[in-house]
Amino acid sequence: VGKSLRRPRVKIALLGGTKGIGRELGRLLSQNGHRVCLLGRDLDDLKRSAGDMQVRAQAKEDIPVSECDLERPETFESALTSAEESLEGLDAVVITAGMFATQEKLESEVDLARKLLTVNFAHTIAFCESARRRLLARGGGKLCVFSSVAGERGRKPTVLYGASKAGLSTYLEGLDHKFRDLGLETICVKPGFVKTGMTAGLHEPPFAGEPEAVARDTLTALERGVPEVYSPSIWRYIMLVIRNLPRFVMRRINF
Repeated sequence: VGKSLRRPRVKIALLGGTKGIGRELGRLLSQNGHRVCLLGRDLDDLKRSAGDMQVRAQAKEDIPVSECDLERPETFESALTSAEESLEGLDAVVITAGMFATQEKLESEVDLARKLLTVNFAHTIAFCESARRRLLARGGGKLCVFSSVAGERGRKPTVLYGASKAGLSTYLEGLDHKFRDLGLETICVKPGFVKTGMTAGLHEPPFAGEPEAVARDTLTALERGVPEVYSPSIWRYIMLVIRNLPRFVMRRINF
């Protein structure tokens, strides 16, 4: 089923490869010999990241880039077409892009909350649908999307952000059930708290992850076609406990 990333020069479109985990993943993919096309909303930033990845990987070919903005669905098809043409094929699509804001900020800024819910849920799924159709038309491939452990259970500190990720995780699970036998391997990555620019200034909880480690876990999941990966892996067991706590306990704790 699908195409193994263990063979050389797998062709991958990466949305969100200019910052944090996405940048580290792009570096790993290119250093492992895979062909990557970077998608994002800032072309200058994309070109800088592409140049960095090319130098690190000692690649002879330029790493192509294309504009794609999760706030603007009209950019989705053209970006994927550009990636497919630049790479002369498409074996995998990886989405690390998304929005984050604290619960307090989302409660006080209605427009920001609406934007986050739209980008993380509706628009990310719309992009996934475009990618799904293209990959299936080519006989299959891998669709790897970043969700979050915040979507595992309704929790006080992440009511709105968690809701957006819960919906995304449910969609990805359904996609995996329906299309894996047809050749589409769907991989849902669920990081815990990761030390990136997105979380800068926030209280760092126990078991905080590093972008490089999460990128390595993601690469392993891509290679193996694992449908769900927690990173750091301890979050699988933490969330198993949290999912089974009674509601009266969840109301009393601030986790």
